Amino acid sequence: MKKIASVIATCCILLGVAGPAAAKMNLKYGFIAPPTHPEVKAGEAFAAYVKDKTKGEITIDLFPLGQLGSERSMVEQVQSGTLDMMDCTTAVLSNFVPQVALFDLPFLWPSREVAYSVLADAEFFKMYGDIFPDKGMMFLGYGENEMRDLTNTKREVRKPEDVKGLKIRVIESPVFLETWRALGASPVPMPFPEVYNALQQGVIDAQENPILTSALMKFTEVCPYATITNYSLTETIRLMNIDLWKSLTPEQQQIFREASEMMIKMNREGGMKMLAEITAKLEAEGKVKITRLSKEERDAFYQAVKPVHAKFEKEVGNIPNKPEYGRFAGMSYLQMMQEKIKQYSK
Repeated sequence: MKKIASVIATCCILLGVAGPAAAKMNLKYGFIAPPTHPEVKAGEAFAAYVKDKTKGEITIDLFPLGQLGSERSMVEQVQSGTLDMMDCTTAVLSNFVPQVALFDLPFLWPSREVAYSVLADAEFFKMYGDIFPDKGMMFLGYGENEMRDLTNTKREVRKPEDVKGLKIRVIESPVFLETWRALGASPVPMPFPEVYNALQQGVIDAQENPILTSALMKFTEVCPYATITNYSLTETIRLMNIDLWKSLTPEQQQIFREASEMMIKMNREGGMKMLAEITAKLEAEGKVKITRLSKEERDAFYQAVKPVHAKFEKEVGNIPNKPEYGRFAGMSYLQMMQEKIKQYSK
């Protein structure tokens, strides 16, 4: 039998037949973001990098704007292996991986820079990354849809009291629903494509999305008031089917890690550039009153939503009590995040 196997292997080499690791792969990569969004543009660079570094062994086709289904559907597809990769917002992903709900907690991140430092922290990444394989997925990195703001049709918003009574469209996520209830608003879950007409017809008074998204979707045409709250960082998690990940060679896995790091940087830089351009354009046109919260005003919102933090800290629970997690073993996920935030806020 050994001789037969040796003969077959020799024939394969002579005939140029590659083994499984060298077989060509064409992967599908799904997004909910539109094609012009920096996240998708960075995804194009990701695909190009992988193709180049694998010498064409792995090619990736992108499917933006929910062409392959809703985010929830795409997560299920990645778990089952019918979709290879996707970027999923933490709000939707929290239905599958409850711990990522903490990413969305209101007024958690004191600044964009601190948030980026925490997310890149090796200990933090490991403690979260270890959750995913049991869910049928590999956590490769982050995408981004900016920090969330508020636009509305009624009045300028500077303090929590200004929010009371507003009918506000939110993502159908427990964190977002609880946040706006705590502030005295009436949160209304609603599919994203319906938001413009709902604002125009008065079905809702407000919606919370990054000002960049609000401008791209033309919500600012029907909302004369915008408050830059930066109240929640809308990260997306780059997911790959776990069996597919395990089928890659170590060299290929490293290429995907490198491509993901490049994509994170490109996505963030592209978003910041587009945000600055769009905000300047809105202010120059003068049709939208843009309000920026002072530190004291932002702190008032933080105090109002602290019960939301406490609720989800209890619901999400603690980091597994394993030696590899060092001093964080057994600590609540939120407490660990707060310690990391303090570390990088110095």
